[in-house]
Amino acid sequence: MSTTRPYPPGDLGPESGGAGASAAAPAAAIPAGQIRRLRLAGTRGAVARGRDFARQALHDWGWLPAVGADQRAAAEDVLLVVSELVTNACLHAEGPEELRLRCTGKVLRLEVSDLGTGSPAPRSPHRPGRPGGHGMFIVQRLCLDWGVVRNADGAGKTVWAELAAPS
Repeated sequence: MSTTRPYPPGDLGPESGGAGASAAAPAAAIPAGQIRRLRLAGTRGAVARGRDFARQALHDWGWLPAVGADQRAAAEDVLLVVSELVTNACLHAEGPEELRLRCTGKVLRLEVSDLGTGSPAPRSPHRPGRPGGHGMFIVQRLCLDWGVVRNADGAGKTVWAELAAPS
């Protein structure tokens, strides 16, 4: 279900700001441990609202405006993954309940909770020329890892994805 992670699960890799860290994105600009939440239950335009919410968080966290091409690409990847996860909740569940963004300094974790019973999965085999069915393939390609956590009470789930913070 997940893609290749450069470090074992739970290990987020070397600390940012060490040797090899770029001056383009100083460690102080990346807010370790900050969580943002957006309630989406029953709202119209959930995909656009989620993307705008994520864009504002990236701006507040210093990812935008992007300093260089790598930082711009990282921010665009985040916005695309948010769009895909919220869209999936709209199309295949009963709509998204909440979007959460969690920044650890090295990894940005996106979570979309919904009340649906199904589990997202990339279409296999992936057929690029066919319309539809590309969302989870895109998430799988762009993210370090992704998965699904079922709610303890059995009603719904949270689909999460992790992307590397720009270095």
